[in-house]
Amino acid sequence: MRSSELPESVARNVAYWAARNADGYGARAAAQWARDEVTWGVFGVPDREVGALGDVRGLDVVELGCGTAYISAWFAKRGARPVGVDPTPAQLATARRLQAETGIEFPLLEAPAESVPLADASFDLAVSEYGASLWAVPERWVAEAARLLRPGGRLVFLTNSVLITLCLPDTGFALEELQRPQRSIRRLEWPGEDSVEYHPTHGEWIEVLRANGFEIEALHELYAPEEMRDAAYEDLVTGDWGRQWPAEDLWVARKR
Repeated sequence: MRSSELPESVARNVAYWAARNADGYGARAAAQWARDEVTWGVFGVPDREVGALGDVRGLDVVELGCGTAYISAWFAKRGARPVGVDPTPAQLATARRLQAETGIEFPLLEAPAESVPLADASFDLAVSEYGASLWAVPERWVAEAARLLRPGGRLVFLTNSVLITLCLPDTGFALEELQRPQRSIRRLEWPGEDSVEYHPTHGEWIEVLRANGFEIEALHELYAPEEMRDAAYEDLVTGDWGRQWPAEDLWVARKR
């Protein structure tokens, strides 16, 4: 796919994330890089409790929408061979700085998940945690993941749950009442933010995955741990809400 054919959301989201990195989001990356265990989402659910990844030693891994690449850093610590892909130069600059500081090195590539200049069938595992899974056009980035994976390779990605997307007001934390119709959430532009998010429903995710040759192995709906009660997490959810309803969906699929 030529750059001229990229969706307009790519440029908007690059500008949005460049600003967020400058506003201090990148400062959090050092703490994320310092962690050794692979965890998922705003509640830091350990993968050992979920079982989405298994042993990644020796695997070729591509992280689509890697941001500051802390997920790839965790994979490198566990003996995988990651490649981080992201369209935002500021995010990748933070990742390169942390590579220099930690000595954890792996390739970083500036590219949108909708068009990745890497060879077909180069990877055993494709991963996205709130990267391509939230900010890239679903049909396009899933097709790229399928192209990049070897037969039998897995795609693991995390994004907001459908339910929390329906319960989020325009500002503030998720509520206990629906805030928007389900038909309206596939592409969302939040008031006051010049960015574009994509929130397919479960049925739409299944359709996209199957159309690109994936068999769905699991959908893990992630809740807050019981000990998390009154605290708020990110600008998204409170512990009380997250203990009752899933805040995030973690999908696992395998290329046929």
